[in-house]
Amino acid sequence: MRFDEIISVLGYAGGHDQPVRITTVDQHEVVGIPSSVDTHITAHEVYLRPAGPSEVEIAVSLAAISAVELV
Repeated sequence: MRFDEIISVLGYAGGHDQPVRITTVDQHEVVGIPSSVDTHITAHEVYLRPAGPSEVEIAVSLAAISAVELV
């Protein structure tokens, strides 16, 4: 996927509380709802909330993402 497509899907999902499946360049998968997407060069990451009532957030580098899909 192109970078702008990844950002678009993450932005849509975060704005609509939709979970996404992120596939990283090393073929790992992470599932969660995007809580924020920071494209600034000093951060360049997305934060995800896993399913459930947890207050945990997972940070994933945008450079490590190869694909994103709504689930």
